[in-house]
Amino acid sequence: MAKTWTELESETIRLRKPEPEDLEFLYSIENNSNFWFVSDTKSPFSKWQLKQHIEHTVYDIYTNKELRLIIEDKKTKKAVGLVDLFEFEPFHKRVGIGIMINAEDRKQGLAQESIQAIINYCFNILVINQIWCNIDAENHASIKLFEKLGFTLSGVLKQWKIQKSKYKDVLFYQLLNSDL
Repeated sequence: MAKTWTELESETIRLRKPEPEDLEFLYSIENNSNFWFVSDTKSPFSKWQLKQHIEHTVYDIYTNKELRLIIEDKKTKKAVGLVDLFEFEPFHKRVGIGIMINAEDRKQGLAQESIQAIINYCFNILVINQIWCNIDAENHASIKLFEKLGFTLSGVLKQWKIQKSKYKDVLFYQLLNSDL
């Protein structure tokens, strides 16, 4: 078995870079319009675009200011979700986080394990000062999850996003390295 970074795994999950074998999984996620509200996507991606992205992207957070990792179930080797680091600011030592777990794989603790692994990676490897996230004010499961992991509500972005012709509030959460 190949050596992996222990910061990017737990007993049940492994966070890894996308592989060509993940094309169908990424295609189904990126083209699911239910997720577009969160990602601010407004149009679908072709398989060709995603294939090019997998093949040609240098998955280095310092180069791209973002990092997308596949959440893999270690037992089944199945991709069960994604975790994204984005808007990486190396000077200010902060980064945004987003997570998505397949509907059929939810309520198994995978999101919590994945976020804990990425927190360890950010604070111990990248030496980040803070991780932040924006959560739809109506997404009670995500609010509960991030608060359980120590994230603190720092503000409310009133009518920040529009979904189906209705403006929605977004909650701004932060986790400071000094909070741990």
